[in-house]
Amino acid sequence: MGINEFQRLIKDIYFERDSARGAEGTFRWFIEEVGELARAMRGTDRDNLREEFGDVLAWLVSLASIMGVDMEEAAAKYARGCPKCGSTPCSCK
Repeated sequence: MGINEFQRLIKDIYFERDSARGAEGTFRWFIEEVGELARAMRGTDRDNLREEFGDVLAWLVSLASIMGVDMEEAAAKYARGCPKCGSTPCSCK
């Protein structure tokens, strides 16, 4: 599944509720999920880790939708390597 397809799917599922909560409230939920990911990273449960990465991604694209940001366009910043030096891998000092 591509970035745009995922963003559309999450928008179809959650946009009404998340937009009613607003960007600030949705951002707080996103941060809570980042905290859950941090806890999962300290453990050894790979299924939980995968689930938390998925949750963080879902909340991020939902927040982007509320803010009117196309995540594929946002990701394009890295299409040619490091945005500063242009190299892959990055060769910034």
